[in-house]
Amino acid sequence: MKAAQINKYGGSDVIEIKEVQKLQLKAGQILVEVYAASLNPFDRMLREGHVQKYLPLQFPITLGGDFSGIVTEVYSGITEFKAGDEVYGQAVVVNGGSGSFAQFVGANVKNTALKPKTIDQVGAASLPLVGTSALQALEEHINIQTGQKILIQGGSGGIGSLAIQIAKLHGAYVATTVSEKSKEFVKKLGADEVIDYQAQDFSQVLADFDAVFDTTKGEEINKSIKVLKKGGKLVSMIGQAAGELIKASGITAITQRTIADTVKLNRLAELVDSGKIKPQVDKTFTLVEIKEAFDYLEKDHPIGKVVLKIK
Repeated sequence: MKAAQINKYGGSDVIEIKEVQKLQLKAGQILVEVYAASLNPFDRMLREGHVQKYLPLQFPITLGGDFSGIVTEVYSGITEFKAGDEVYGQAVVVNGGSGSFAQFVGANVKNTALKPKTIDQVGAASLPLVGTSALQALEEHINIQTGQKILIQGGSGGIGSLAIQIAKLHGAYVATTVSEKSKEFVKKLGADEVIDYQAQDFSQVLADFDAVFDTTKGEEINKSIKVLKKGGKLVSMIGQAAGELIKASGITAITQRTIADTVKLNRLAELVDSGKIKPQVDKTFTLVEIKEAFDYLEKDHPIGKVVLKIK
């Protein structure tokens, strides 16, 4: 089978499309023929070695986590899935998967669920990490409620575009920061207040918010504290606010490590199939175009997700 692998850390130029041997399943895994797989910023971080201190890799490795496809084989004793099931999930190597940028992926049952029925494989592949990240932040950490005010930093990205929809589903007032080109996009998703971060300082415009969900690089995380009321909640995907600011402001700050498990994937599928949220795909590439796909992700600021169509 073909797989997109790296033998060293670096830019998109270190990625090679290789012929690799058929995967040998481990206990608790299923073999999935991959129809589509999506790119996440974490895939870039892994490739460039930014997390090697905590998550060292043993090369060569196949890149990728998000996938959607059809089960072809199950490990002995697994009853949750069977051959022929359409599934989606997360199979990044640092969580014990085999990497999804390949024609087949070995995925852990605990990080897999039946694919939403009402969308295609490309749409499903765009969802696992960003969708479970948004659900974990809003429904578990923040526990967003009707009438609450939330600021979503980076509303046009993969996580932010779903977080807006989920927050509105819960009846929240949503403000978000985006670039000028993404304003209409996030308004259509339901954002009540849109701030062009290149032209406005959000901390001078917003105040008395119940929560902030920072889906960006966390560069302005300390400034986010200024818009929160006492007792408010700040959830960040990457950055960590200064401890003295947290204490002085009387807020709760969480740096989230997303757990893309079956429970959240099932919840996500339920929301999609009921028409309450929709995946947002910016552009698709083929597996052999993976370098171009990464370059697009890293340089062109996609609106929504970048997805590989593998079959």
